[in-house]
Amino acid sequence: MGREEEGSSSNRPELAAFLLALRDTLIEELLLYLCGNQSLLKAVNRWIGEGGKATLVGAPDADILAAAIKILRKRIAAGTATFLVKVKAHQGEPAEGADVLADKAISDPKVGKEWCQRTNRAVFTWRKPCREAGKVSYQDRHSTFSNSVRDAIRRGAAENEVQKHAEKLTGA
Repeated sequence: MGREEEGSSSNRPELAAFLLALRDTLIEELLLYLCGNQSLLKAVNRWIGEGGKATLVGAPDADILAAAIKILRKRIAAGTATFLVKVKAHQGEPAEGADVLADKAISDPKVGKEWCQRTNRAVFTWRKPCREAGKVSYQDRHSTFSNSVRDAIRRGAAENEVQKHAEKLTGA
C-alpha cells in the first residue's frame, strides 16, 4: 500500500481494500461490505451523521480515507445505501477467503502500488531484538511514532542505564 518506510499496520491495506470496493461499485448500486477490521469501521464512522467536527489532520491514512469519504458522499447524495458489517476474520470463519486474497495481493509483484506519497511525519528506526532458540538477533524496524516506537525508546533507555551501572561496578 505504499509508505512501507513509515511502518506498517493492518489499517492501511484494510482501508485501501474498502476504497477499491467503493470504486468498483456503481454509485447507484447497494453495497454490503463485510469487514474484519474494527479500526476501519471506526475511521469511517467518524464521518457519518452529525456530531463533532471530524478532521483528517494527523490521520495516518488520510490519503486513502479522503478518497473513500468522497465516494461515500456521492453515494449518500444519490440516496444509495452503503452497509459496513463487522465479521470475524479468523481461520475457519466465512470471511477467511478475503484474508487469503489480501495476503496474495500483498505478495504479488504484479500488483502495482498506489497511495505511496510520503507524509511529513518523522520516521524512527530502531533494532528490535528477536529471540529464537536461545540466540538473539536484531531486525531493523521503521515506523512513525507509535506505541512500538515508544517502547523501543524506553527499552533503549533502560539498556543504557544498565550498561552505565555495569561500567560503574567494573570501573571501566
